[in-house]
Amino acid sequence: MRILVIEDQPEILQNIADYLELKGYLVDCAYDGLGGLHLAVTQPFDLIILDLMLPGMDGITLCHRLRQEARMQTPIIMLTARDSVEDKLAGFQAGADDYLVKPFSLPELNARVEAVLRRGQAGLQNMLEIGDLSYDMNSLEVTRQDKAIKLSPIGLKLLEKLMKSSPHVVRREVLEELLWGESLPGSDSLRSHIHTLRQAIDKPFTSPLLHTVHGIGFCLKVQKDEV
Repeated sequence: MRILVIEDQPEILQNIADYLELKGYLVDCAYDGLGGLHLAVTQPFDLIILDLMLPGMDGITLCHRLRQEARMQTPIIMLTARDSVEDKLAGFQAGADDYLVKPFSLPELNARVEAVLRRGQAGLQNMLEIGDLSYDMNSLEVTRQDKAIKLSPIGLKLLEKLMKSSPHVVRREVLEELLWGESLPGSDSLRSHIHTLRQAIDKPFTSPLLHTVHGIGFCLKVQKDEV
């Protein structure tokens, strides 16, 4: 597990990093909001520990930008010396998953880290995301850029398989077997359903996610030049 700690007080940052590394985590550090934002959007992390009062960009703004602009779902624990209800609400409204008031004990922080990671892992098992496309397999809700997308049961089956396999190519025969087993319909049936899926998840948006690999199959991914 990899954790990003964004904290401007060197002693606190070092204590947190040393303790979490003893617990087996890989820890990256940033001392200001802008540096933390850069690391968060360019490197993969399992959790972010974010101080509220930071130079360059405060924690509330940083958290909001990660959630609203970067569409990032990485769990965030916010640290702050402010303990008013209003301050806590501001943190949660910005997108924080937990809120820890300074001063705190390192064992308590570790317990919060473990709890947030467990919740995040449980949620990710039922939530698929590729770029700005999301599929909640509990509610069967599909959204892209926060816009609801309606799909048929076959469209949902195709989308789930393609998202779980992303960015790899799924062969035509694998998709056909998924949908129809051994009772294959006409040769154009899969093509028709792929076309319908593409119209739903790609046509209203500027960047395509569903790609055809001619003669082989299909894949769902964000093109590198569109990241």
